[in-house]
Formats: sequence, C-alpha cells, structure tokens
Amino acid sequence: MRLILLALLALTFPIHAEEDLSAKAWLNNMSQAMHDKQYKTSIIQLQADHIRPLVYIHGIVDNKEVALLEYLNGSPKNAVRVDNRVTFIEHDQPAYSVLAPRIQGIWPAALAGDLNQLEKGYQFVIGGRARIAGRPGQMIRLLANDDNRYDTQVWIDMDTYLPLRFDTLNKDKQLLEQTMVIELIELTEPANILIEAAKQEWPAVMNQAERTDGKNWQFTWLPEGFDVVVRDHHRLIGIHEPVEYIALTDGLANISVYVARAGENPMPNELLIRNGLSMVVVKVGTLEVVAIGKVPSETLDKIANSLVLK
Repeated sequence: MRLILLALLALTFPIHAEEDLSAKAWLNNMSQAMHDKQYKTSIIQLQADHIRPLVYIHGIVDNKEVALLEYLNGSPKNAVRVDNRVTFIEHDQPAYSVLAPRIQGIWPAALAGDLNQLEKGYQFVIGGRARIAGRPGQMIRLLANDDNRYDTQVWIDMDTYLPLRFDTLNKDKQLLEQTMVIELIELTEPANILIEAAKQEWPAVMNQAERTDGKNWQFTWLPEGFDVVVRDHHRLIGIHEPVEYIALTDGLANISVYVARAGENPMPNELLIRNGLSMVVVKVGTLEVVAIGKVPSETLDKIANSLVLK
C-alpha cells in the first residue's frame, strides 16, 4: 500500500532535476517561458467585490510575440499585442494603440522582466507545492524587504514554468487580490487568431501627452526599487483644471499620484478605495495631492508628502 501511495504522489508532483533550483532560478525560468512559450490560458481574477474571467493567448508569429487578452464579462473588450504595440478594442469605442512590452492587467510586468530590479524591494524564497488547474505548481514567495509594500507569492507550473497563480497579501496576511489559471493549454504552434492578428493593420500608436505646460514635480523620498514610469496630464471627470499624473512602480506594486489645484471641485468619487487599494489626500498650499496604490497607506502618505516642485 505504501508503494502505491508513493507512486500516486509521484504522478501528482513529478520529480524533476529542477527540484534543486533556487527561488530566483524558478523566477528566471518563468520570465523566459512567458516570452517563449505558445499557450492558451483561462484565468480568473478574484478581488474584494467581484470575479473577472479572462482568456489569454500567447504565441510567436514571424519571430514576434503576439498575444490576445479577452474579457469575458461585461461589454466586449479585447487587447491585442503585436511585438511592442498593444491595441485596445472596446465596445462602441474607437480602437487605439500604445507602445508597451506587455498587456497590462494580468500578471505583473516584473514576472516577465528584470528580476535584478525586483530584488531591490523583495526577497525570493522557495515555498511549498500545490495542484492548480490540474497541474503541479511550485510556490515562490516574494517577501517585501520593508514595510512600504506587501508580500506576494506566485505558483509556477513545474512542466512549462508558466505562472499558475499570483496572490497579493496585506500586512495581516489577508488576500487582497488573486490571479489564478483554471486551464492551461500549451500549443505547438501559434493559434490561428494570433496569426490573423499579426496580419492586421492596427491603429497608429497614440502620441504621448504634450508636456509643454507640465510642472517639474520631483519626489524627495521613494521606497527602494520604485521608479517613475509615466508623467502626463489628465482631465479627470468633474475637474476642469489640468491634473498632473505620475505613475510609479517597483515591478509588482503600482502607485498613481495626481496633483491638482485644490478648490471647489474635489477629486471625483471614482477614486474611492476598493479592491485592497489605499488612498491618501495631502494638501500642499493651493494644491491637492492624491496618491493611490495597492501598498500600505503609510507609504502613500510619505510619498505624497515628499513631492516638491523644482
């Protein structure tokens, strides 16, 4: 009986030479697989108040990465990536394209990016194994080096090295958000829909917002590993004054900072806290600074208060 049980366990969690891989090696293999593999995944994203089902398809066409993301609930909405151009197609809206190395909104960009940069904010630790979508997965914990961000954990398919699940946990180890594969199919050739997508004439890439009247806002303090990735102007709903927008990321956590003239038109209700997001509002003279992100509110407060005009 003992031999039978051992055999069943071996089928569930097959023994690989990769068992001795370090946590960083697992992550490196995953990053490479996300670029090189051809596959189709059905995914669900669990947030505080809703579930979002997605389908993501990835392949290589004419030596270029091509991907399709389809949102299965609500109005029809897709995103198509051909090389470094991502095109968004929404119901009753003109399609538009932007330059981007990944389709945002599924897995954090850092999982397919530079792990050396990610190490500035996190330690990589081997965890246990679990069966996800019928496949054995190796958990890797990404433990925050400080109190300015949250811990995360990712399960990596032991066969393909593709991600199977990604969790974000708050300081009390409560789940803030989870992205989980419910079906993974590895393909031997690119899906036909990706071949057709690579042939399409997609809209030209949108020009970045003009910054002729932009202010030179700088941060005197940022958590280790966080960098500014976007600066532009927004005109948010309900606000007629121009709003300065600054996006920060450490590869896993994203923070948005808005700077606007304080007055009769406060920041709109669309910025209310939900799905584990924190938000702080700081008034600096006649200006209002709003910082939003899936990080502790204390971190946002320090970032907002460190903003200066140079």
